[in-house]
Amino acid sequence: MKQKCALVVAAHPDDEVLGCAGTVAEMCAQGWEVHHLILAEGAASRLLTAGERVCVSNEISALQQSAKKAANALGVRSVEFGDFPDNRMDGVNLLDIVKRIESTIESVRPIRVYTHQAWDVNVDHRIVHEAVAAATRPTPGHPVKQLLYFEVPSSTEWRTSGAPMAFYPNYFVDISKRLDIKRNALEAYASEMRTFPHPRSVQAVMHLAAWRGSTVGVAAAEAFQVGRWIE
Repeated sequence: MKQKCALVVAAHPDDEVLGCAGTVAEMCAQGWEVHHLILAEGAASRLLTAGERVCVSNEISALQQSAKKAANALGVRSVEFGDFPDNRMDGVNLLDIVKRIESTIESVRPIRVYTHQAWDVNVDHRIVHEAVAAATRPTPGHPVKQLLYFEVPSSTEWRTSGAPMAFYPNYFVDISKRLDIKRNALEAYASEMRTFPHPRSVQAVMHLAAWRGSTVGVAAAEAFQVGRWIE
């Protein structure tokens, strides 16, 4: 029997850990094969001088190393990186992003995909959501049967009341036994984490896990919206 496979599609390095690291750790422990695809380079795209190019190149390399270290902590099979511009993906042809996602889907053949929800403050998150929706259209024979959207602290909850829809989760994963693994994965991104009470601090992320867990009667959870679920 073929091993069950899942793909996490994230805009930036650290989104995949903030959004669903505990779930990924739990799936890997259950025997799933999980892959990460991180589409944007995750560093400032403003390159004005040769010195800036070197600095940004070094930062991108460091972030990719952090992503690999986090993936290893979770038990992820592979990590792929795109080179789309950080916080400027709205300036890229959407079809190019879709095709990049489709290439990975064709390669790893996941039955489940995790990605950003539709109305995050960060524009790259929104673009990735749209691209994943296009790349996972339920055409005959398409491998993806389950599509789930995660929240990213410091983006999802910062959307104002003018957004068409808030993040109302309807799918929860008990990560009580994997919380320390999620913390270890977050620590791989030490340069990206902030000081509490910033929502992208380790302490705040742990608080969110406890809150999501308490809403469904467990010690810690990650919450998702179901985009599509085909049994």
